[in-house]
Amino acid sequence: MVAQWYLGRGYQVVERNWRCPGGEVDLVLVHEGSSTLVFCEVKTRTSSAFGSPFEAVTPLRLRRLRRLAGRYLEEGRPNAPVVRAVRIDVAAVRPGRRGVPVVEVLEGAGA
Repeated sequence: MVAQWYLGRGYQVVERNWRCPGGEVDLVLVHEGSSTLVFCEVKTRTSSAFGSPFEAVTPLRLRRLRRLAGRYLEEGRPNAPVVRAVRIDVAAVRPGRRGVPVVEVLEGAGA
């Protein structure tokens, strides 16, 4: 669902569940118009019993995401898109009305 949200806004999915020894990034995307590379952490909640999905992304987790983004960039990729900017986002998926999940994205959460 989160990938579809980004696709509808001009992004292309570069990686899903990219892993390295330091951890995992849920989505790596590039915005075709601005050449912005986005590393996105996705959090899903089925209720508000344990708080909002955004609350689950602590400063410690954001630091880890920044390290993972750096490692991803260091590794290099054949046919990698030209990147002019890097951004870390957090996406929340939570129940909406009539059982239809809602996607919210906080852009630049790791700034």
